[in-house]
Amino acid sequence: MENKGAILMERYELGRLLGQGTFAKVYYARDIKSGLSVAIKIIDKEKILKVGMIDQIKREISVMRLIKHPNVVELYEVMASKTKIYFVMEYVKGGELFNKVSKGKLKESVARKYFWQLISAVDYCHSRGVCHRDLKPENLLLDEHGNLKVSDFGLSALAESKRQDGLLHTTCGTPAYVAPEVINRRGYDGCKADIWSCGVILYVLLAGYLPFHDPNLMEMYKKIGKGEFKFPNWFAPEVRKLLSKILDPNPNTRISIAKIMGSSWLRRELNVKPQVNTAEEVNEGDPLDLDAVFVSTAEDRNSVKDQKPEMEKPLNLNAFDIISLSSGFDLSGLFEEADLKKEVRFTSNKPASVIISKLQDIAKCLKLKIKKKDRGLLKIEGCKEGRKGAVCIDAEIFEVTPSFHIVEMKKSNGDTLEYRKIMKDNIRPALKDVVWTWQGEHEQQRRQLLPAEQQQQGHEAQQQSSSDSL
Repeated sequence: MENKGAILMERYELGRLLGQGTFAKVYYARDIKSGLSVAIKIIDKEKILKVGMIDQIKREISVMRLIKHPNVVELYEVMASKTKIYFVMEYVKGGELFNKVSKGKLKESVARKYFWQLISAVDYCHSRGVCHRDLKPENLLLDEHGNLKVSDFGLSALAESKRQDGLLHTTCGTPAYVAPEVINRRGYDGCKADIWSCGVILYVLLAGYLPFHDPNLMEMYKKIGKGEFKFPNWFAPEVRKLLSKILDPNPNTRISIAKIMGSSWLRRELNVKPQVNTAEEVNEGDPLDLDAVFVSTAEDRNSVKDQKPEMEKPLNLNAFDIISLSSGFDLSGLFEEADLKKEVRFTSNKPASVIISKLQDIAKCLKLKIKKKDRGLLKIEGCKEGRKGAVCIDAEIFEVTPSFHIVEMKKSNGDTLEYRKIMKDNIRPALKDVVWTWQGEHEQQRRQLLPAEQQQQGHEAQQQSSSDSL
């Protein structure tokens, strides 16, 4: 059915493969009746059932059905067969905005146009109770007329996802674009977090590289938390003023979208404004029983017609959700590319308590001392004096979500060769039950904008990995 030229649901003729990820493939297709070009995202039911992503897909449908805006990719309909789910979407053939900025900074007038369209789309999403939560150039597409289209609502949140404190509490997004308050894990306003991401995107459009960049994820998070970045010398005073207000680490004093849209820099020389649909103008279609989309019976071969779904309950994203649906949050971006020297990292989808318990068991078996410190830091100390004293290993646990942790292990004392031997022969094998992946074991292309001298290499790498977010 998925071969080129095949007819899907007696209506769509499938064409070339546009991209693919872990759970889905996206094809170009043509509506046989109208001749309209569309993109069809084909999701494997069995795969998403195995990893518990049903609610995630339902929420994505819910969100996309709420949004009808000229600068947002439109979802036309949802269909289902016994084994597949089909998203029939607007075909945007201009590619990712990432492709343009990976070649270098844009002209100020061009950046202004794209930023206006982005802010207009985000403002509309917020008015409909939707926070995107993963805004970045890879998720901004361009049509044949050069107009921007926001895509990929896989990590978005509805108003109903907020807790009683009125805040969101799921840590997600792409590291370089995520707001400080999201990292702090104390709850955040999704709309204000989106504004921060828009500011990072504006900086990237005008500079050609990221404002916050470091090969070590934790060091980059420190820079983001303090709002530490520098303006290139070609940034105009008006741009600097605007970006300083957008990239304000304090969400309570961060500029609002209304004020951004009224800023002198954004208004200057801007003649074309997108026509924003009002809530009354949105045609949400007939009601859709989302549960019917996930039924795996022989009788559901016919298309399930698109409809307005129920709002979803809060969802805690697991490691599979984040990494499979957010291409920029790939594992390579979490780790330094330098040769393994004094530190290694691994990811785990186990609770922190399980990881700590495992480390304690390992220390006991190896007759090593273990001491708990503050904020998820454990010190594992050898009892024997080596060439340079007793080997001491620090293990620090960082929570990305309650079920996704990054653990950094590094030598803080002793001989490096002895440390490596303990890690290789004892600790790494013993950790196999809690490790999801070790640093460097999965080859994934980096989806971050690189400094100017590395941009061409980054552009070539993204050609291979651009389908991951699909």
